[in-house]
Amino acid sequence: MLLGQRIKALRKRNNLTQKQLGDMINVTKASICCYENGTRTPTLETLIDLSNAFSVNVNCLIGSDSFEVAENDSKYGMHLAREEMEFIKEIRKYSKLHKRVIEEPKRFVEHINIKFNNYK
Repeated sequence: MLLGQRIKALRKRNNLTQKQLGDMINVTKASICCYENGTRTPTLETLIDLSNAFSVNVNCLIGSDSFEVAENDSKYGMHLAREEMEFIKEIRKYSKLHKRVIEEPKRFVEHINIKFNNYK
């Protein structure tokens, strides 16, 4: 769903209607609506057209904004979306919770998954 949220946020930031954006990248208003709602995934060509329309990198659209390197290990890195970084920052504000997440990440995620009705 992150892709749809990004498309909608960028469209609104650029003061475009769904129809205007669709016209810019040669798709229908309905297609833009489906991309934003997450019921349809744009093709690679459409992703490129969207990134050009918004003057952003495709990585921005798909949520890979930041390349993070683990401490003391320059061989390892991963892309994290801005939203993921915000989540991590929020967890760190609660030291006991943060400690538990770090000590038992799998158990913590399973607990959240059960709490929110088994997302996958």
